[in-house]
Amino acid sequence: MSTSDQHHRVRISAAPERPAVIEVDGHDVASSVEAYRITQTVDEEPQVTLYVAKGWNGVRFEGLADVVVEPADVRHVVAGFLDAVDWRKLDEAALGRDDLDGGPGELTRGMLAQLREWALSA
Repeated sequence: MSTSDQHHRVRISAAPERPAVIEVDGHDVASSVEAYRITQTVDEEPQVTLYVAKGWNGVRFEGLADVVVEPADVRHVVAGFLDAVDWRKLDEAALGRDDLDGGPGELTRGMLAQLREWALSA
């Protein structure tokens, strides 16, 4: 759900073992954000999705990037991803993997590995 029809100035700086800096229009929102996602295609502007803690009432946004705010509970994201998977393509991709070893559960392991790869590239 987008919080406005306007773009917002967003600054994110994250490094291992350091607290993330997450600002929207100069407002520090890092303490309310549990996760974030930045997406962009060649034909679209960047979009920042902020996954916030339950009970978060929001902050006023204005600026230069499309900001989407979602609940931190990502179960709906995972369910949506799985709903979008074409079982035929998954079956074909999993059976065509080079890392299948003929061992117990190889098809399940192959499917999980394939889903993980698709999720990371989404």
